[in-house]
Amino acid sequence: MNETKVNIPPIKTLGELKESGYVSRSIKDEIRGNLLERIREGKPSFEGVWGYENSVIPQLEQALLSRHHINLLGLRGQAKTRLARLMVGLLDPWMPQVAGSEIHDDPLNPISRFGLEMLEKHGDRTEISWVHRSERFYEKLATPDVTVADLIGDVDPIKAANMKLSYADDRVIHFGMIPRANRCIFVINELPDLQSRIQVALFNILEEGDVQIRGFKVRLPLDVQFVFTANPEDYTNRGSIVTPLKDRIGSQILTHYPEDLETARRITAQEASVDPAQQKGVFVPDIARDLLEQISFEARKSDFVDRKSGVSARMSITAYENLISTAERRMLRTGSSETTVRLSDFMGVIPAITGKIELVYEGEQEGAEGVAQILIEEGVKTLFSKHFPEIKKLEHKDAETPYDPIITWFFESEGVELLDDLADEAYRRALDGIRPLDGLVRKYLPDLDEGSVPFAKELVLWGLEGFQKLSKSRFTEGFRFKDLYGSYISGL
Repeated sequence: MNETKVNIPPIKTLGELKESGYVSRSIKDEIRGNLLERIREGKPSFEGVWGYENSVIPQLEQALLSRHHINLLGLRGQAKTRLARLMVGLLDPWMPQVAGSEIHDDPLNPISRFGLEMLEKHGDRTEISWVHRSERFYEKLATPDVTVADLIGDVDPIKAANMKLSYADDRVIHFGMIPRANRCIFVINELPDLQSRIQVALFNILEEGDVQIRGFKVRLPLDVQFVFTANPEDYTNRGSIVTPLKDRIGSQILTHYPEDLETARRITAQEASVDPAQQKGVFVPDIARDLLEQISFEARKSDFVDRKSGVSARMSITAYENLISTAERRMLRTGSSETTVRLSDFMGVIPAITGKIELVYEGEQEGAEGVAQILIEEGVKTLFSKHFPEIKKLEHKDAETPYDPIITWFFESEGVELLDDLADEAYRRALDGIRPLDGLVRKYLPDLDEGSVPFAKELVLWGLEGFQKLSKSRFTEGFRFKDLYGSYISGL
């Protein structure tokens, strides 16, 4: 049920509001009071945000308890805007205002000419209306074309003509976004993109809480909770936050990317848009989910990717959606009703990677698609080393390894081909045909469920190729795995 359509307070006039015992409080006190109550009751302040429980959220709570304006500083895809939007949950469900007010005038303490005149004219019979907290969030993306008039306001010649007023009359003022956000949360995203002269216009609002419009002696003591977001790279690339403005922002909080695979998986599972039919028909092994997140971790430390630009969490989210769709497409082509994600399906996530990474010069030389494939292969190597014995670069030629039976099998055979559109049964038979593979997987992943075994087997093949124990080649219909040296000798 829509929360905004139910439980609207029955109070209709100022007199009824006074009789109800309603007490006005500033938005910062309102947020502080509701946050204190949540903390006492042990309830989460910002639900659905993972990985910030011991870092960002405590700092954010402290800033709100201190009644500070806030700047969330971090790379793209670090949930800065989500945190700002979740602050709405810390507001009271309903807020009274003078009915018809452009700037949400408090019935007990109006500040606009309209609000003051309504109280003077009607007294306790002044009509009030109720604003749901979902309507108390205002957001503006800072772009170079934003003007002072957009944010603060300007003289409206059309209003002056229609009302036959002189430009000296303050009723010709058209309020901008910030006055209209009085008693609300106002978010400015990408603050450094705002021109310096526009940032200067915010000084008085942040410090004294008032605005001045086109020379009018209008003092509107606005009550606004400001939240700014910024990318640290913006300080040197596109613009900067002027020092006096930074000085007026109470708390600057640094955000960060997930620090472990489990947290990253929770974020992806929560945010990915997957059709219920896909969830029913496509099984995704846990080890495949880990690999998907590992690709983002590899990208954030890759020499081919601009680390200062960051790698958004949206990359994993869209890659997951592509991964599911790749498996679903194969399922439909083979006439099956269900399937399991394979490692070769990860070729389908490349389009989700290429558009979300900024490449340095070396990465441009490799090409976006080449870098995406490298990141997948690096993710495979990391995950392989996590679950299976280490393959050392320098090893005695006669040293025995757990992989010797697999390598011998490939030396004595023609190898194996795994076609992209291979039906599940044929895919499993191809992997089961590599007899030593089953024993290795069962030994080092004893708790693995049966549906995930084929993926783990393919992971071993990719891992052995990554550590140069087997050869892997891509052809039009799929992948071919062969012995590293046997193929070379047969070529001779």
